[in-house]
Amino acid sequence: MYTVLVCDDDKAILDSLEIYLHLEGYEVIKATNGSQALAAAASRELHCIILDIMMPGLDGLQATLKLRERHNVPIILLSAKSEDTDKITGLSFGADDYVTKPFNPLELMARVKSQIRRYATLGSLEVRENLLTTGGLTLDPDAKEVTLDGEPVRLTATEYGILEYLMQNMGRVLSTNQIYEAVWNEPALSTEKTVTVHIRRIREKIEINPKDPKYLKVVWGIGYKIEKY
Repeated sequence: MYTVLVCDDDKAILDSLEIYLHLEGYEVIKATNGSQALAAAASRELHCIILDIMMPGLDGLQATLKLRERHNVPIILLSAKSEDTDKITGLSFGADDYVTKPFNPLELMARVKSQIRRYATLGSLEVRENLLTTGGLTLDPDAKEVTLDGEPVRLTATEYGILEYLMQNMGRVLSTNQIYEAVWNEPALSTEKTVTVHIRRIREKIEINPKDPKYLKVVWGIGYKIEKY
């Protein structure tokens, strides 16, 4: 059984999401602030976290940053703000998805399923003998590990999925829609900004100078590719 942590200071939302998640067969842990969410993540295995942004004390964005120091579990942020800048901020802080309040519970459940499906898949891919390597960048599909010049690179599940897909197609230019459909495993609608934010985060982790990347290149108007060395 998969376990989902729901963190929101609104009791009505907590109770409602608990009901919907139980109906989907998930075990549910509830928290009302960021500190409780961190404690829950440290004490047991989680498969998805639904995290409200606006909370007293440690808010959702700061909690996301702290969670990303130790965990790559999928994080879905909830927020009453719908502006693109707020969504980009949430994704930049390490979240995998962003849902605006008020939300359709069934849509949120679909997003939870998608995140857990991808997270579980990354943990059970078939063993492959050959590493994916270009220059000093290496991805091990078996261990689900990425190293740069021998040093480990910490990626979220979504970031790992994007990088693996690009490295599996090394030298080939892939559009944002292709990347989204392959990694998120759902049709691409308005996805360019979502993919772009994750690409930027990957660059910050694998490039010495993200503004002049060696590995993850953009082909303007077309998409992205991993350079083959």
